[in-house]
Amino acid sequence: AECKHCGMDRTKFGHSRMIVTYEDGSSTGTCSLNCVVTDVKSVKANKVKSYQVADYNTRKLIDGKKATWVIGGNKKGVMTPLAKWAFADKKDADAFIKENGGKLASFDEALKAAEGEHQSKGGHKGHAH
Repeated sequence: AECKHCGMDRTKFGHSRMIVTYEDGSSTGTCSLNCVVTDVKSVKANKVKSYQVADYNTRKLIDGKKATWVIGGNKKGVMTPLAKWAFADKKDADAFIKENGGKLASFDEALKAAEGEHQSKGGHKGHAH
């Protein structure tokens, strides 16, 4: 139940956990989108087949590309200075933003933000658990 890249407990961080599955059938469970970026960069030759992410409220895994994402807000992120949360239902994302701030985003925007953090910070360096 530990994240392969940072050792965080994926059950404790069930609201942000992810599973990335590759075209060869292998998969990796992580605590967050930021650790997914680390994983994808470490297996460059293997193409991603799917991203599953926990719905922030229910902790159930959903398709990361179909999820409604929220970037930012006042809830501390996981392995990132800029929080990125996924929601199965846009209404839940809107309610989260109303209460905690942040902005709606697509999966590609959330992924791009996580990739940008890796480039500017050199991977996990500087990210708090």
